[in-house]
Amino acid sequence: MQSADREIDSLIWISGATEGIGLGLARNVPHAAARIVNLSRRPHPDYESVFLDLADPASWEDVGAHFAAALAHFRGSRAIFIQNAHMKGITGFVGEVPPDAYARDITANVAAPLRLGEMFLRAVRESGFAGEAGLVMMSSSSARSPTIGQTVYCAGKAALEMWVRVARRELAMRERRNIWVTAVRPGFVDTPLTRQVAAMADSDYPIASQMRKQMEEGVGVMDIDTAARQIWAALPTDRSLLLFGEQVRR
Repeated sequence: MQSADREIDSLIWISGATEGIGLGLARNVPHAAARIVNLSRRPHPDYESVFLDLADPASWEDVGAHFAAALAHFRGSRAIFIQNAHMKGITGFVGEVPPDAYARDITANVAAPLRLGEMFLRAVRESGFAGEAGLVMMSSSSARSPTIGQTVYCAGKAALEMWVRVARRELAMRERRNIWVTAVRPGFVDTPLTRQVAAMADSDYPIASQMRKQMEEGVGVMDIDTAARQIWAALPTDRSLLLFGEQVRR
């Protein structure tokens, strides 16, 4: 482990690197000599994989242990964690969807990202890693737009962005200048999750038909590799939020 680490200059974890934006981020990593680790329920044939089930807190602890073990003897230039994974959660009107599914959605898509982000920052601090340490929390325009049928998704992304803002201030107060934290709104990206919600009935998800139309016309829609290259090109950053493919409402 230690001898292998000497040959690795970049240590990069990406949750959900089996498909969608996570896959695009994994196969477009711009750093040479990178160890790329997929955190997912499914292993990836091309990348080292560690099991992560966003709905299972026990698996979060295993990922936290992996962060700590990998960083303990790492002497490369950078360590980056991109929290990208999102469980295909419940879509529908509040109070009308199955309660167990709703609770699971909250666990997986609100609690899990924040806990995983905290575990990574804790592992960086406790390991004494002195290189560049970066945390990317994948967000969405839903953090600012109250999308009908997506109470958990919108609340989760809004909470994630506020978490990033507070974490950045705390890191600045502790003068941990080697650590950067940012949230990313990637814009409209053609992913399996996007296609899943676009296929829903408008009665459950009123903007589904609008999404289908946009995807059919291809206007403002990015493929996963284009989106990934844009994100990597913007990192590292001193901004709390990176926006792609959307206008900021003042």
